[in-house]
Amino acid sequence: MAEILQQSQIDELLNRMRSGDVQNAEKSQEEKVKPYDFTSPKKFTKDQLKSLSNLYENYARILSSYFTRILRSVCEVTIAQIEEQRYSEFNNALPDNTLVGMIAFNPESANYDESTLMMELSTSLGFLLIDRLMGGSQSVYSPDRNYTDIEMSLIQVVLENVTRYMQEAWSNFFALKTSLRSIETNGRLLQAYSQQDIVVISTFEIVNENYKGTINICMPAENLEQIINSFSVKYAHSAANKVQDPEKEKVKKEMVLGYLKQSDLEVEAVLECSKMALNDVALLQKNDVIVLNKKIDMDIVVNIEKIPWYTARLGKVDEKKAIKLVDILVK
Repeated sequence: MAEILQQSQIDELLNRMRSGDVQNAEKSQEEKVKPYDFTSPKKFTKDQLKSLSNLYENYARILSSYFTRILRSVCEVTIAQIEEQRYSEFNNALPDNTLVGMIAFNPESANYDESTLMMELSTSLGFLLIDRLMGGSQSVYSPDRNYTDIEMSLIQVVLENVTRYMQEAWSNFFALKTSLRSIETNGRLLQAYSQQDIVVISTFEIVNENYKGTINICMPAENLEQIINSFSVKYAHSAANKVQDPEKEKVKKEMVLGYLKQSDLEVEAVLECSKMALNDVALLQKNDVIVLNKKIDMDIVVNIEKIPWYTARLGKVDEKKAIKLVDILVK
């Protein structure tokens, strides 16, 4: 039996139609509907793409450290989205002037086929990296021209390091080797895959104090489909079981320690802090003696990057001034 509206309900409906609320409600419902191409069904579930996203989260952290070192300022790399689409859609969206690194993706297992990945970077990011590597300022520099041979050599070094870091990220769950095959500067001329092939696009967002852009990694779905199931199982097992292989854990710690050993830290031994009048400082001359409020045999403080870290004792080694660490202040 049809529902009969009361007069008050009819009046309210007429008022909403005059104000446009009904049309806005219909539009909001239409926006929730997403088109689905039945001629090209999705190959991956949300859980499978989530597994791939978890892998690339570790890769994004590595890239954050690498780009921070190159740009000489804090740079954050995060995953913006991971989606599958036809290669023709991805290729048509590429600008004419862009940087594309062709990366060989070679699994060590004979059960999986070799493949080629595409890493697309904007031209502005390429010139920004070159500018910082050559000692430039913090301003974004993006001239309207092609890269020179010297600039391409610098870009090749950057992409080779990025490719090596990709191998490290994948190797935690899947044994493979990656290498940079070539660098292309015109995205429209690329014919790496068939136009109708399904590819998975992983988009990374790069945020710097003076720059914001993206990096896209394009991988054919056919090759990814071969390994995604085994990869998902390995990831789920590693996430559920916190006890990892001691040998792998040892290698991982040695790798992290190796990166830390290359870091530069400022170490300073502070004899004593004292206050003097500006007039006295202006009259200081060679061989003048400044009296400190500490005896020669008392401990001093050693700062690491301006943070008090150790206590130490003054001394001499081979006719050179030295300090001997006594105790640690940060525990």
